[in-house]
Amino acid sequence: MLTGPEPVSVERAEEPAVVVVSNRRAGSIEGLDTALAALRKGSRPVVAVDLGDGGDLERSLDALHVGTVVAAGGDGTLNLLAQHLWRRGLLAETPIGLLPLGTGNDFARAAGIPLQADAAAGVVLAGRPRPFDLLVDDAGTVAVNAVHCGVGGVAVRHAAPLKPVLGRVAYRVGAAWAGARELGWRVRVELDAQVLVDGNVLFVGIGNGPTIGGGTVVWPGARPDDGLAEVVVAGASGISSRLRLAAALRSRDLAEVEGVVSARGRKLRVLGQPIPYVVDGEAGGSSARRSWQLEPAAWRLLVPAGDA
Repeated sequence: MLTGPEPVSVERAEEPAVVVVSNRRAGSIEGLDTALAALRKGSRPVVAVDLGDGGDLERSLDALHVGTVVAAGGDGTLNLLAQHLWRRGLLAETPIGLLPLGTGNDFARAAGIPLQADAAAGVVLAGRPRPFDLLVDDAGTVAVNAVHCGVGGVAVRHAAPLKPVLGRVAYRVGAAWAGARELGWRVRVELDAQVLVDGNVLFVGIGNGPTIGGGTVVWPGARPDDGLAEVVVAGASGISSRLRLAAALRSRDLAEVEGVVSARGRKLRVLGQPIPYVVDGEAGGSSARRSWQLEPAAWRLLVPAGDA
């Protein structure tokens, strides 16, 4: 469903529109009205596309005179927009704005986007485009922040019904439950064609940014614009390893778990027993063979004008 500040069609506007894409089905978008009001103080018309009301992103954007396209939500909404533009070959040339109104907002934190709605709107109006890296899998699915396999997939499933009540704490509750109960998956993990781990694992993740779940540090050395991803693998050697992982997920620092293997590179390959995986906070299904490649400087996000 499309709504706008005026009843005239956007196609007839002299200035191209700021198109704000949100998805209420994905979780909280508290602050959207504040952000839209701030955006409408600018010189360009503003149009809101709410996918939660059954809006179709492709048809909506095709019908509009788009100047700036903005994701209003968390990593999942930003991913949805990036995926749409990537599939159409437009991502590299289309700067994206971000209003971090989701429950986690991990990529916004990594990119230096303010979490306050009006301040983030100011960045959309006056920010500058900055290039960021992108993760792309062998099926053409993109990730802006991170992909993780194993207990994360189970955690997201358990966290989903808790998000409306607990917000970003829901993921940590789901992750702790999964870490304590799951026995692991037998897989081989390769980074840039070198074997990192061949055995039973609880968690495999590749991070463009350093955190997931609203601040859980998994990839402390990850920077989303340095041309490298960080990979972390947590083994599953017994109940003690599962309890350590559960405790780390509750304390929001997986990188401190004993026995965690980490490395930096560009291409992650996971194969073996089917393992559930998560893409930018959204469940991606389960796969016995999947790879992810880092594409340097593949897209641009509007960031504060003073950022280096």
